[in-house]
Amino acid sequence: MPGHRRQASIELLELIGVVKENGNESPSTPPVHTPLSYDYVLVAKTTDEPDCATFIKQNEFIKELKKKNFKVTKIEDDALTFYGIQAPKEVFERIRIVHFILNNTPLRSGEHLRDLMKSRVFEAKFCLHEKKKQRELKASWARWTACLQGQPITAVRNYLGEKVALYFLWLGWYTYLLIPPALIGILVFLYGLSFFNTSPLITEVCDSDTIMCPLCDNGCEVWELSDTCTYAKLSLLFDNHGTVFFAMFMAIWTTLFLEFWKRHRASYLCQWKVSDWNEEEEELILEIVNKVDCEPKQFKHSYLRSTLVLICVTVMILVIIGLTHALVVFRVIAAGFLAREESEFLKNNSSMLAMMLGAFFHYIIITVMTRVNRAVAMKLSEMEESRSFAALEKSFTVKMFTFQFFTYFSSLFYVAFFLGRINGHPGNYVRLAGKWRLEECHPSGCLTDLFIQMVIIMGLKQTISNVAEFTGPWFCRFWNKRKGQKLERKCAHCYLKDEEETKEGAEKCDICKLREWHKNYLLNDVNSFSLFNEVLEMVIQFSFTTIFVAAFPLAPLLALFNNVIEIRLDAIKMVTLERRMVPKKTNDIGVWTRILEVIGVLAVIANGLVIGISSDFIPRLVYRYHYGPCGNSNATDIDCMVGYINNTLSIARMDDKHSKFLPNQLVTSDGLNITRCSYRDYRSSEDYSLTPQFWLILAVRFAFVILFEHVVVICKFIAAWFVPSAPIQVKNDRLTDKLNRLKEELRSFEA
Repeated sequence: MPGHRRQASIELLELIGVVKENGNESPSTPPVHTPLSYDYVLVAKTTDEPDCATFIKQNEFIKELKKKNFKVTKIEDDALTFYGIQAPKEVFERIRIVHFILNNTPLRSGEHLRDLMKSRVFEAKFCLHEKKKQRELKASWARWTACLQGQPITAVRNYLGEKVALYFLWLGWYTYLLIPPALIGILVFLYGLSFFNTSPLITEVCDSDTIMCPLCDNGCEVWELSDTCTYAKLSLLFDNHGTVFFAMFMAIWTTLFLEFWKRHRASYLCQWKVSDWNEEEEELILEIVNKVDCEPKQFKHSYLRSTLVLICVTVMILVIIGLTHALVVFRVIAAGFLAREESEFLKNNSSMLAMMLGAFFHYIIITVMTRVNRAVAMKLSEMEESRSFAALEKSFTVKMFTFQFFTYFSSLFYVAFFLGRINGHPGNYVRLAGKWRLEECHPSGCLTDLFIQMVIIMGLKQTISNVAEFTGPWFCRFWNKRKGQKLERKCAHCYLKDEEETKEGAEKCDICKLREWHKNYLLNDVNSFSLFNEVLEMVIQFSFTTIFVAAFPLAPLLALFNNVIEIRLDAIKMVTLERRMVPKKTNDIGVWTRILEVIGVLAVIANGLVIGISSDFIPRLVYRYHYGPCGNSNATDIDCMVGYINNTLSIARMDDKHSKFLPNQLVTSDGLNITRCSYRDYRSSEDYSLTPQFWLILAVRFAFVILFEHVVVICKFIAAWFVPSAPIQVKNDRLTDKLNRLKEELRSFEA
């Protein structure tokens, strides 16, 4: 059957620089075994006691492998014993099959390799890097100087398998598509910057003589609104009319990104001939290869077990939300302490500094809880007794992402939708445990607090994570080399074998085998969840980039810079700093696709609520057309927003019996005693009841949220309908393949 012509979608990816295949890729060739290399290596500590249980189990396991026609070569050095394992030459896709058989070969005691690793019968297991392909990938992909070049996705697939290749294809496409939102985010930022010196909103704050009410109960004094001029300028950078357009754009961008990703994925799957690959069939085939008379693992389900898992997940989420309350308490206490300091800078910026300290504390919680979340998610997934590793991985992925999502975003949701809205009013402030008064928003708006949280968490996460992700494996490899013994130099005969085409049956000498195996042993370990860690990191970043982008338009720009580095960082790790991952076959990035779709829906809801509820977009709109100078007259010589800041402030009278401020709190920095102060809210100065303006703004807020979300959801549906999930050429090629296969089956049946 003639081969299909090259997919147009792949040519487009190569044209725009996402991939770099050069038209020379071999589309359907699986990872090839070279005669010089072994498929797998087991490592154990050398022992001089042949009667010990560890030595007996080692020998028993090796004998079981030899019964399956595996060739096992044992080489010892002073401290370690290496077992090189090679499958029969007729075995296809060798590394993956050997990996499966090793993990599913039991001893008479019922112990598997995983149990033997836990009991330290074997120290390590890994498949070997292939020198020639390693050098090729280093030259074309796994180096820092290739940051702005396309990725050789098919070469990555042939060496590391479809699962890793699809991750890098997704990451490359995501990075490329971040360019438009990054540019638009810069324009939105510059749009806000252009109003720095002309906006009446900033002028009113910076030139104001308004006295504001104390920010805490004890020690805090009244303060002047003009003290927070810098804060007001910062607020306008990210809370302006451009933010609304950008939020709508990002919601539609999310849909287009996912739909075009499905198209590009379909093109590569067709090229690799794995479109119709089935995970369940693959596992059954591997079971048969391992044991001809095997029985399939049965599906299991228990309502009691599922209920227990659900309860545990709920409790875990409540614990994470409880940590959010701890953050709120921390910020409230910190703001109170800072407001009582003698330094004018600390007094004037107590709320902002408390928010920044809270963001750092939040990052520490994230770091600690990531480990806790992983352990809990794995334990709960194992409780479900999944039929296969793929099912276990899917269950773990959903639980781990859910825990991480609440860990990262619970505090952000509080800042976005509750901060400054449930804190009460003078004389009747809401307190935590009846003691700590809740925080208030700045008179310029609440969005800046959300922006500060996002900048610190996203900045720290990307910077520290990338530094640790590279320096950790690099230092471990350096340290292992330093403490390890110096190996003999490779002999010239084996060096030439590495460089030339090898013949069937050719092998290196034992010294060179030991050298190669020891070098791979010194690399950082990998496991079945190593790739999961990379994908989780990127999906969390995708959540930051989309869900609260209305509060931080520069988030796509930070993500773009991070991803350009991340691609090469992951490539260098996988090719040079870590042991080789077992190539795994797949035709999707798994449950992550559904998670990304859920994030896309959450992005629409969250951004609509941020603009409608958190930002001052609606109050400004109502003021402009109803309460401001342009709403009550046809004045053209005055800015429509003049007087807006004063309009958002309510007055509290200090001679009111409801006021509970102490006398020493009502003295200004100039020594004047005041009889009234202002606070941000729409309340009557007589009885603190909510004004009609508050209810009008609230109604318009809800109307905007409903309208925004319906318009954006309709646009998302149109975009998803307009962009087919697979190119027409891919659909036709798959149809042709099915027809030819059916014809061949029919001819074989007739014969």
